[in-house]
Amino acid sequence: MKTFRVKSVLMMLLVVLLVLPSCGRNKLWEELNAKVTELYQQGLYSEAANVAEESLKVAEETFGPDHPNVVTSLNYLAELHRLQGKYTEAVPLYKRALEINKKTFGPDHPEVAVSLSYLALLYYSQNKYSEVEPLYERALEIYEKALGPDHPEVATSLSNLATLYRAQGKDSEAETLYNRALEIRKKTVGKDHPGMGPSLNNLAVLYQSQGKYAKAESLFKRTLEMHEKAFGKDNPNVAISLNYLAELYREQGKYSETEHLYKRALVIWEKVLGPDHLHIATVLEDMAGFYREIDREDEVKRLEERVKRIRSEHR
Repeated sequence: MKTFRVKSVLMMLLVVLLVLPSCGRNKLWEELNAKVTELYQQGLYSEAANVAEESLKVAEETFGPDHPNVVTSLNYLAELHRLQGKYTEAVPLYKRALEINKKTFGPDHPEVAVSLSYLALLYYSQNKYSEVEPLYERALEIYEKALGPDHPEVATSLSNLATLYRAQGKDSEAETLYNRALEIRKKTVGKDHPGMGPSLNNLAVLYQSQGKYAKAESLFKRTLEMHEKAFGKDNPNVAISLNYLAELYREQGKYSETEHLYKRALVIWEKVLGPDHLHIATVLEDMAGFYREIDREDEVKRLEERVKRIRSEHR
């Protein structure tokens, strides 16, 4: 039923496209992108990709094949393909966006670094680490040259490269870069700002993978406190922090603490998204895996039945 409604809306928009002047087509492109975002937030990636394809066509016809708005549409569509594991479809889209940005802005512009990072993430999703590294290194070089060594984008780029190193088992190199990114965040937003969260979590995950649980716990708790103070206790950022901490306790066999944190995170997601959102199904699946691990089959059955119901409602 939801898919039919998406198709109906799309057909109406396309009929409008045939008779709109250029200013109206610009508005149509924006409306299509808004629809893509809405469907993405609902977890309806396939439906969102269908609308993103039309957004790309409208952008090409309205702005020309090499316009920055075409890059936006290419990136939307490519990312939706990546999320669905359709890597072959995503690669040429990201590569085309990269070439447009090089042609429009020059090879050393931050927009080129953005495209390089997107392409690197795509290869990272496929575990093609040898292809990822030169892209992230080039993006970092561009950001440092264009924005300076202490810009937030440099911190993000350092974290991306560090995450690659962590995946390759290069813990020492990863820790150095994560710490450098953390220091940049301190300089730019302050040590108690929630913007510190990603850098703290990255470092904590590294420590967790090394079995340095006390260090990891300290950083995860610090991020959780920052998010609670900045956003309130019912914010998605808080739910994410709770999940990080829950996974740490789960790995240590602290199951009582793990269950409490999972349940608290679920309550937050249900308040924010509603009880039948697709993301709730993913959260419930993770919880079911935990209960199966500790032989709570009654809970596993209950959660899996709810997951089945939610997913059936979104078909």
